[in-house]
Amino acid sequence: MDTKEILKKVRKIEIKTKRLSNDIFGGEYHSSFKGRGMTFSEVRQYQFGDDVRTIDWNVTARYNEPYVKVFEEERELTMMLLVDVSGSELFGTSTQFKKNTITEIAATLAFSATQNNDKVGLALFSDEIELFIPPKKGKSHVLRIIRELIEFKPKSKKTNISEALRFLSSVLKKRAIAFVLSDFMDDDYEKTLKIAANKHDVTGIRVYDKHDEEIPNLGMVPMQDAETGTIQLVNTASKTVRRNYKANALRLADYYENTFKRGGAGAINTRVDESYVKKLLGYFKHKGR
Repeated sequence: MDTKEILKKVRKIEIKTKRLSNDIFGGEYHSSFKGRGMTFSEVRQYQFGDDVRTIDWNVTARYNEPYVKVFEEERELTMMLLVDVSGSELFGTSTQFKKNTITEIAATLAFSATQNNDKVGLALFSDEIELFIPPKKGKSHVLRIIRELIEFKPKSKKTNISEALRFLSSVLKKRAIAFVLSDFMDDDYEKTLKIAANKHDVTGIRVYDKHDEEIPNLGMVPMQDAETGTIQLVNTASKTVRRNYKANALRLADYYENTFKRGGAGAINTRVDESYVKKLLGYFKHKGR
């Protein structure tokens, strides 16, 4: 894809997603996440009714009378987008690839954060961290993120959700809002999710295709594993094959849903042929209550 074509795609996504973030998500994002972080402001003398847990013992010892730490809401937050770029994202049988939907959602979230003068960062992952863009403010920074989401070519086609969550916990020391965008065709990430969600405000956004969950009866067809490249003949006419395919897909979907909820994180599911706008808006409204 040449530079002109990339810029054209960036502009198209910018127009669509910026309107969404301005008209719909700006206020909902603000009410959902603003004020969740607290930062130290000053110390003052203890007053009746103050929480004893806020006493600053060093200052109290120095002046021989109780002083408490005063905290205020953080006006500036940091959003981190963790985006799956493994092989399975280049799949879609309805309106578009999962990758395209993920790019639109990530761009909408990034513009929503920018509208509130917050920083946005990006980590693209497969079974390793493929690219990290540290959090910054500004429209030009968001446009760079969109360009990477469109044109980046990963080294690996495999998936490791745990590796992405481990990276989040290690790279951001301060509490952040983190969105993990993936089809979540992976498991064994419960432990790293709990650690990340204990430190950050984490939300998973599962983007999937209807044929991720059900395989149609097409007879004997060659199928390629998007992440390993393995090709094999599959008898889709077999009820057992279709049943096992569906059971495995539901197992991974249930694991995602239950793991995120148990870990204290948010979970959104959206199919590529559904409106992700409604899903995000409903989630933000519920979270902001």
